[in-house]
Amino acid sequence: MTVKVDVQMFPLFINGKWEPASSQETFDVYNPADGKLVAKVAKGTVADVDRAVQAARDAFDKSDWKDMNPKDRANVLYAISYQIAEHAEELAYLEAISSGGTVRRIGQSDILQMVDLFQTLANFTRGYPFSETLPVPPFPGPAHNFIWREPIGVCAAITPWNLPMVIATWKIAPALAMGNTVVIKPASYTPLSTLRLAELISNVVPPGVINVVTGPGAEIGEALVRHPKVDKVAFTGSTEVGRRIMGLAADTIKKTTLELGGKSPNIILEDADLNIALPGSLFGVFLHSGQLCESGTRLFVPDKLHDQVVAGLVALASKLKLGNPLDPATDVGPIISKKQKESVLSYIEAGKLEGATLVCGGKEVKVPGCEEGHYIEPTIFTNVTNDMKIAQEEIFGPVLSVIRYSDVDEAIRMANDTIYGLAAGIWTRDVNKAYDVARKLQAGVVWINDWHMLRSDAPFGGYKQSGIGREMGKQSLDAYTQTKHVHTSMSPELERKNWYGILFGQN
Repeated sequence: MTVKVDVQMFPLFINGKWEPASSQETFDVYNPADGKLVAKVAKGTVADVDRAVQAARDAFDKSDWKDMNPKDRANVLYAISYQIAEHAEELAYLEAISSGGTVRRIGQSDILQMVDLFQTLANFTRGYPFSETLPVPPFPGPAHNFIWREPIGVCAAITPWNLPMVIATWKIAPALAMGNTVVIKPASYTPLSTLRLAELISNVVPPGVINVVTGPGAEIGEALVRHPKVDKVAFTGSTEVGRRIMGLAADTIKKTTLELGGKSPNIILEDADLNIALPGSLFGVFLHSGQLCESGTRLFVPDKLHDQVVAGLVALASKLKLGNPLDPATDVGPIISKKQKESVLSYIEAGKLEGATLVCGGKEVKVPGCEEGHYIEPTIFTNVTNDMKIAQEEIFGPVLSVIRYSDVDEAIRMANDTIYGLAAGIWTRDVNKAYDVARKLQAGVVWINDWHMLRSDAPFGGYKQSGIGREMGKQSLDAYTQTKHVHTSMSPELERKNWYGILFGQN
């Protein structure tokens, strides 16, 4: 990376302008790789939430934004994608120094995903059925009927710290595509790239269409969810917080999209090509130090292949390089914070106490040049049973649980034996067999001989307690609209109207 950003102040972004917090207070953002201060960010208040929501409300109610022609709106989405591509290096830098994501991953995946999402939804918007005419019905009488799909209004987006930019765009892109306005509350660990992204988007949308309020989740996030002028909430984060948001949103019956936790099963079948399955399984769990909700943290291995698979996994994991995320040679970056690092280490200790066998990693690491960073070795447990804590709870760190199975039905049963249902994976040479297994897995996305392959034109979301609704794909556009049925009677004669005889039959 060549871009350098000194420690700087990031205000709130409201109504197309940088604004200080009403409290005049700030909070610090640190680089998880080396513990250094990278920014001071405005600490918003409930009053700032009110300002941002009102700006979004005015942009929705008092401008032409919501009524823009779909073709023109598609052009706006394309213009946003060009802004992202043009400022890719700066955005990647801001993301890396606050989230710990490697520039290799951000540059080769995240930025491309963001550009592709805006362009894909732009194409969907051009052909979206904003108006749909229904057939003339024989009952209850001749009439012209059609369906209008209209924007919902002001949408609150609450995003996590693991993939702040990408997940923000999952909410921003469909909201804008359908003519809504947005107020975003990014995680306090990682607000920098979202703030800059909002500024770039504001170059091509009217003031107030996109706003960012930073600050404590318990205060800012809850104020957004409770706000009477917010019409929809989209949240990505833990299942525990998702439950809280559902409860708060219920007070005003807000529409919600929730993308929550996961404990995704990864099944190696006996005929799998291990040259692909082994590195693919490690990619599934160690990408971004395991801090991804769809990570394949439970690996189900047939008895016949168990020892061979474990030996191969350990050999590959030992080659992964932990380092500074800004170094293109780094494979695995840091854990987001000291608190999260300690949480992951506590799970590793719990695994040992429950009788699992630690065969790889399991310790904190001091990386040269990043001694104050938060690093944990890629960790692999064997002799894990599916009822153990490390097999049932979301760790959100680089920890893989290897679980043996005797037949495929047992693997499927254990795979589904969890409160989560976000993702799953299958490794096999027999695609038909894979489809049969995929049908039986309770997960919102199933990868066959692959992992983390999310597409802009395909929906992403979970079964069970992994969430409600879907992001990306055409389905995400539906989630940012509300449907109106308009009926026009074509019968000018009173006696021919169906309702006349029902009420006035004796007259």
